[in-house]
Amino acid sequence: MRVTRTLTAEVRAMIHSSPQLSWLPSPDPNWPASLEGLTGHALWQAVMRAANTQLDMVGTLKLDREARRRLPTPPDGPHVRLAILASSTVEHLLPALRVAGLRRGLWLECHVGDYGQYRAELSDPASRLRTFRPTAILFALDARHLLGTGAASVDSDSICNDISGLWRMARAFCDGPIIQQTVLPVFPRLLGNNEHRFVASRAATVEAVNARLRQLADSESVDILALDVLTAQHGIAAWHHPAFWHRAKQEIHPAAAPLYADHAVRIVTARLGRSAKCLVLDLDNTLWGGVIGDDGLGGIVLGQGSALGEAFVDFQVYAQSLSRRGIILAVCSKNDEKNAVEPFEAHPEMILKRGDIACFVANWSDKASNLRTIAKALNIGIDSLVFADDNPAERAIVRRELPEVAVPELPEDPARYASTIADAGYFEAATVTTEDLQRSAQYQANLDRERTKASTTDIEGYLRSLEMRLMWRRFDRTGLARITQLTNKTNQFNLTTRRVTEADVEARIDDPRSLTLQLRLTDKFGDNGIIALVYGRYDPDERAVHLDNWLMSCRVLGRQVEEATLNLIAEQARQMGSVELRGTYIPSAKNDMVREHYARLGFELTDTTAAGETNWRLSISDFEPRHTHIQILQA
Repeated sequence: MRVTRTLTAEVRAMIHSSPQLSWLPSPDPNWPASLEGLTGHALWQAVMRAANTQLDMVGTLKLDREARRRLPTPPDGPHVRLAILASSTVEHLLPALRVAGLRRGLWLECHVGDYGQYRAELSDPASRLRTFRPTAILFALDARHLLGTGAASVDSDSICNDISGLWRMARAFCDGPIIQQTVLPVFPRLLGNNEHRFVASRAATVEAVNARLRQLADSESVDILALDVLTAQHGIAAWHHPAFWHRAKQEIHPAAAPLYADHAVRIVTARLGRSAKCLVLDLDNTLWGGVIGDDGLGGIVLGQGSALGEAFVDFQVYAQSLSRRGIILAVCSKNDEKNAVEPFEAHPEMILKRGDIACFVANWSDKASNLRTIAKALNIGIDSLVFADDNPAERAIVRRELPEVAVPELPEDPARYASTIADAGYFEAATVTTEDLQRSAQYQANLDRERTKASTTDIEGYLRSLEMRLMWRRFDRTGLARITQLTNKTNQFNLTTRRVTEADVEARIDDPRSLTLQLRLTDKFGDNGIIALVYGRYDPDERAVHLDNWLMSCRVLGRQVEEATLNLIAEQARQMGSVELRGTYIPSAKNDMVREHYARLGFELTDTTAAGETNWRLSISDFEPRHTHIQILQA
């Protein structure tokens, strides 16, 4: 009995000290009452609001029960079928995984196979795993299973090669993300700080396995769930308790389930193209200490000479690094614009410059309205914004008025601003492409174009003055990562919203019957990067090219790119022997803007399904190229 009491007390203390979702606000203790009487979209929104709070293990279980009871068929939001292939007990993680999905507007269905039977499930075409038809697979293989329980040394390469074989088996029937969690460092060290010198040590082998897994994952387009990094951040005791392993074979402590799940689901979110795109920054007491309008340029706290000033510098360095990685930066401040801009242009310790900010909004309007203005100016969804503001009242207003906007709960100490936003994973990405690194400059140039457009009443003259060139080439392996990323991230101008893997794209590269186009737009303001993709296939029996998908960046709308692209498609299809183009529109929650895309381009409607899917045709024989002010060149 004494052992039981001691264990219970230890576990209770661990629950209170477990890693939390610290970037989220505290939950409303009366949140269950807020769901009463709601149905449909309103209920879905309320459930997502409850999920976007700092729920612990108990609160997570309660919300999961309520969501599954009240939303047996969710009204909207993408559905993800996640299979967890594990060698330990993971059922206790499922409620947290489902709630982490709700936090991001995803509805998760989860599959867990029989204990330790993951290999048999992968091999058997009739297994429950295959019947489940997963759209994402998470490999959760525990340390003791992989390395054994004996003292004999094991070879890290053989372990990793075996795991990579499992990935290939999964790829045979799952086109979605494959996620591999790294091995938890659960084994005690035998040598100490220089454990890596004792190759027979299981602790050293875990480090070697994790290093090798990352190399293999990079080469096979598998995503890593970096538990070893998280345990280094929080300590292994926050993630693993030997008692739970020996009693229930739970490698992940139940109290750590919410954070584990959040990290797993954010990878799926990134692969679906639903990560945030823009960090919107308040100014006073967010980028510097003090109020610029009251304290003046020399009175704000920023830079060397004070701990507070250095903390603000560090946060600016983090924001600038995000920008260089491809995240758009914007400003939303209650200030006179002249005062607000001055530090960016004149303060010697300022890291961020005016040129780093793609959209600068400083006025005395409410911040919710200004955030809408920023999203519209950048031509991105309101759900692409992350708003960083030191003022808890402003944060609460934005959360209430714009629940789609992510609003981190910034701590009082600015020294923790950067780590809070980083820990939240709003900008999770699986890869970084050349296009990502150029994105901030592209949005800046796009705003310059819009300002020029707004100052003229001669649209034809404006388009002619842009000196646009549409550079095209077929899909190639050089652009493989960017093509896949753009396909999966584009939601609005996307005719079918069909998602693809790199393997899907690569298969089209070598297929002589595939019509594939990647399009880059340049003009006198700069390079817009890859702005459109077209997937098609030629049917020689019908002498028709079927357009499987057509997607485009919204930032180039209104510049005749659609017409120029159609001219190019028609010419390429004609060279393949086609006399007809056929296109399909599949409606989604976000692509209503292209419902009439084919109609606007002169296609004829052939049929409409009960689900709203429409099919279209265009005779190439009768097609006359559309007039545009865009020069088309093969890259």
